[in-house]
Amino acid sequence: MAVGPTLRAYFSLTKPGITSFIVMVAVAGFFTVSPTPVRWSALGWLVLSGWMGSAGSSALNHWYDADIDALMRRTLSRPIPSDTVPRNAALVLGILLIALSLLVAWVTLNPAVTVAIASGAFVYVVLYTTLLKRSSRWGIVIGGYAGSAAALGGGAAVTGGFALPVVLLAVLVFLWTPPHFWSLAIALFSDYGELGLPVLPRGGHPADSARAVAGSAALLLAPSALFATLSIHYLVFFVISMGLGVWFVFRTTRTILETSRKNAMRAFIASGLYLAGVAGAMVLNWALTVGLPLPFLGHA
Repeated sequence: MAVGPTLRAYFSLTKPGITSFIVMVAVAGFFTVSPTPVRWSALGWLVLSGWMGSAGSSALNHWYDADIDALMRRTLSRPIPSDTVPRNAALVLGILLIALSLLVAWVTLNPAVTVAIASGAFVYVVLYTTLLKRSSRWGIVIGGYAGSAAALGGGAAVTGGFALPVVLLAVLVFLWTPPHFWSLAIALFSDYGELGLPVLPRGGHPADSARAVAGSAALLLAPSALFATLSIHYLVFFVISMGLGVWFVFRTTRTILETSRKNAMRAFIASGLYLAGVAGAMVLNWALTVGLPLPFLGHA
């Protein structure tokens, strides 16, 4: 096999889309509590270690799920089912990347970042992928902690701990995961249904779960609103994230009115745009409040 296609196949094991979102959330966590001047070296090491941790976890997900990936049309072309990459190679790659991630975080950042990355990988690989994904409807809810861990790690790269604003951002990301994945599960219900995977919150027909998707999306308004109670420092983020939250809820309610693949995919895409907007809003909030005292941290 040519080198180019082989490298692309191995790179796809890292799930670049998901990993990009994880890194984006970590950066948002960093700027949630970042003083000025920014420690750009810490941000760089955070991006590197966070990328490796998420990429390694994704490779292990490919390794473990290779059997069911070979049975679904959506995943049949993935590297392992298509025999492009040996299954054991994904295992080795995943373990290596996670180990390097933890080493880099420990040496260049601090123990709190290392713990955040390790706990995120553990929840995603062990709890979600191997134990809950095939047996429990709660798997995706619990697995949402992997995204929250990215936010916690981002903040810890600045403070060495888990400050309240970062915890609140982590809660928001945790609440975001169910409506994001459930929207996709409704759109791809036939694939998941054929394998009997418990991917929907209420089981049965996708229409039964559409209300749960909209309801879980509405929960995102709570952590956004709580940012307004922390400090004037987060006013910009509060306004933007609340607006994005209302828009996202509106998009999910369309799935209630007409539970179709088209509307479910629109809700899924909207969820990605929502999270990207929230992360961008936190960075913009930082840029517009440079020099203001940071709450709960005691420095500017």
